[in-house]
Amino acid sequence: MEALDQTALPLHERWLALSSAAEVAEAIRRLAIRGAPLIGVAAAYGVALELRGEPTPAGLERACSLLARARPTAVNLAHAVERVRRAAGDGDPRAALEEARAIEREEEEASQAMARLGADLLADARTVLTHCNTGLLAAPGRGTALAVIAELHDRGRLELAIATESRPLLQGARLTVWELARLGVPHRLIVDAAAPGLIASGAVGAVVVGCDRVAANGDVANKVGTYGLALAARAAGIPFVVVGPTSTLDLSTAAGAEIEIEQRDAEEVRRVGATPLTLAGTPCLNPAFDITPAALVSALVTERGVVEAPSPDSVRTLARA
Repeated sequence: MEALDQTALPLHERWLALSSAAEVAEAIRRLAIRGAPLIGVAAAYGVALELRGEPTPAGLERACSLLARARPTAVNLAHAVERVRRAAGDGDPRAALEEARAIEREEEEASQAMARLGADLLADARTVLTHCNTGLLAAPGRGTALAVIAELHDRGRLELAIATESRPLLQGARLTVWELARLGVPHRLIVDAAAPGLIASGAVGAVVVGCDRVAANGDVANKVGTYGLALAARAAGIPFVVVGPTSTLDLSTAAGAEIEIEQRDAEEVRRVGATPLTLAGTPCLNPAFDITPAALVSALVTERGVVEAPSPDSVRTLARA
């Protein structure tokens, strides 16, 4: 299995050759592979890789356990691993591979549908602000929120995409800008702290983001900083739209307060790459995600349809459609 090492972008396009569940899990943990839909697909293939070398129930259990623990917040990971576990039975590598391929196809089809539905919803938005990275680097196909932006551009509707830098790992500055440039989408990069003021000024028509998990009541876990954007959008009276496949819906989690928020290494805050930003050993908090309450979400776009002001009933309907 080959994967583009996202930690090297945008300066280097380096490919990784992965041959085991452990190698895939490590690539996911260190964000060489990232994005909720993509890590689900990668984990599915990781199980199949492991079974190629050890097609046994023990090999299946080891691979599933290892990959399911790689990152805790994005529910796609657990969903994909469980699907492959069920398909593989006692450790059939061929069945595991077929299921992984099916998951990838479904995510690609979902991406196309979300791009279309999201662009229909935001047809009047000329300037759209987005956070983190939600394009082809985060999901098979065109992506999620960035797929909507790309579709608006293709339709000739979009005048400007604004990307936040997305500290501490700069997924916006490194990855989203790389994608927007390749797509030819007019764009500007801003520091995270500039976003609320820019929204308040009237310079932004809509905020569109992805999601790592949507709880049964419609609360959304996404890249840290999303909650502040939702508050700013509500205060400014502009749409705050969440885009994600139904594989991110988690009916087993009642509300956002129950979602485990991944706490990452303090060195990610203390440094940018090898460059220190503060005193060595400075105590840091580094939550990778935050929770946006459903009440702040204008609409949830999935491949199965769009729901405005998501609620427990509408989320349940989408998940079971």
